[in-house]
Amino acid sequence: MIVLGLTGSIGMGKSTVAAMFVEEGVPVFDADAAVHQLQGAGGALVAAIETAFPDTTGAQGVNRTALGEAVLGDPDALARLEAIVHPAVADERESFLATHYDAPLVVLDVPLLFEAGGWRDVDKIAVVSAPPDVQRSRVLARPGMTPGRFEAILARQLPDAEKRARADFVLPTGGTLEETRAAVRALIACLYDPAGG
Repeated sequence: MIVLGLTGSIGMGKSTVAAMFVEEGVPVFDADAAVHQLQGAGGALVAAIETAFPDTTGAQGVNRTALGEAVLGDPDALARLEAIVHPAVADERESFLATHYDAPLVVLDVPLLFEAGGWRDVDKIAVVSAPPDVQRSRVLARPGMTPGRFEAILARQLPDAEKRARADFVLPTGGTLEETRAAVRALIACLYDPAGG
């Protein structure tokens, strides 16, 4: 099995690319989806998060906006949150890998792959990347997003140029969907090639 780490900064199109891998029959572990499930209504982390960050949860689970406000710009608070979330997500990832142990290729879709040290747990790394103006327009089109919040998120992420430099593969997402899909298919073909392509 080849474990491919898929990452990219906010607004680069990582979710779209992950969906393309799924469409090609490659099992994908979505770290963000795992977090949403763990923090959703009845989620395993809701009580611990409420204890650490009072008034950030409710009947629907974690209020992500309230939690974001509680930790954004506060490194100690963020570290406390990560100490709750990261081990639970790691358990979910291990379960995913055990379930797909016989797949020749699996993808771990992890937004903070470099920042959280997950790059050590994968065989190869693919980074999705788009021009800065495309990234900015995508992010600012999201509900509730502000330029200040976007800048705060970017400040927590490794710069795109550094991610690209550390990656084994770069998947461009600034063009058409078909161009991106072709790049995904080429990458899959390369990784399936026993000679290493």
